[in-house]
Amino acid sequence: MDRFAKTPDPPYYAVIFTSQRTEGENGYGEMAERMVRLASGQPGFLGVESVRDGSGFGVTVSYWSSLEAIREWKRHEEHRAAQEKGKTVWYEHYVTRICKVERDYALDSLR
Repeated sequence: MDRFAKTPDPPYYAVIFTSQRTEGENGYGEMAERMVRLASGQPGFLGVESVRDGSGFGVTVSYWSSLEAIREWKRHEEHRAAQEKGKTVWYEHYVTRICKVERDYALDSLR
């Protein structure tokens, strides 16, 4: 997977998920990979970028074509199950932010 998402010309939407993991793996890595595969198949999904440091602090940004696409992903049955496990097992703290991207630019053209 490329590290930079290949997004279209704006406007589009970004969901920024910032989190602090709990200690231990507890099946997190496998589920995270599963969620990316599932999201990738959802209508309106444009891409994802994700990083996590050694202390467990991470930022994942997923890109979507519309607010409706984001709502549908949030309601996806497997995603809902992962969200619940995140609340009880995987995260000490998290924040989700939804933003409209109105302009973007890059040093290199990734498109």
